[in-house]
Amino acid sequence: MSTKETKQEIEEQEVKNEAQTEENIDNTKESTVETDETSIIEKLEAEKKDLNDKFLRLFSDFDNFRKRSAKEKLEITKTASSGVIKELLSVVDDFDRAIENNEKSEDIDAIKEGFSLIHNKFYNILKNKGLAEVEAKGETFDVDKHEAITQIPAPTEELKGKVVDVIEKGYALNETIIRFPKVIVGQ
Repeated sequence: MSTKETKQEIEEQEVKNEAQTEENIDNTKESTVETDETSIIEKLEAEKKDLNDKFLRLFSDFDNFRKRSAKEKLEITKTASSGVIKELLSVVDDFDRAIENNEKSEDIDAIKEGFSLIHNKFYNILKNKGLAEVEAKGETFDVDKHEAITQIPAPTEELKGKVVDVIEKGYALNETIIRFPKVIVGQ
């Protein structure tokens, strides 16, 4: 073989090597791009899985909170009146003593006074819990505050459109009317 042919073969080999190197670089780039895409997809899937897990935990926590709140509300409602009932038991005791003494007593004034004292004690307990009587007699009739039973001709000109008489007292609990007074209105 001549030097010329050897040079030519070497040059061909170098061209082949360069082509092979470029092909390897291109394959490496493609492989790197594929690896980067795969890596990004894996990261996104992991993040999606993490977010779904967090969502499910948060949803479960909220559902548990809702159930616990409903249960606590029910328990509070059941036991809310226990304080009032405890205070009213002393009134029941007073009534028991009054009934027992009334069987033996002949003094009507003492019986009346005893019942008056029990009534005042009972009303004061309710008043301390926020109960108040709704004033009605002599006031201008108001549909939001009174319940009209009937209308009668007004005895005087000043009583027209006003409450002439109260049939049943009304009560408010902490400024919210719980029973409207039943009234007779002057016409």
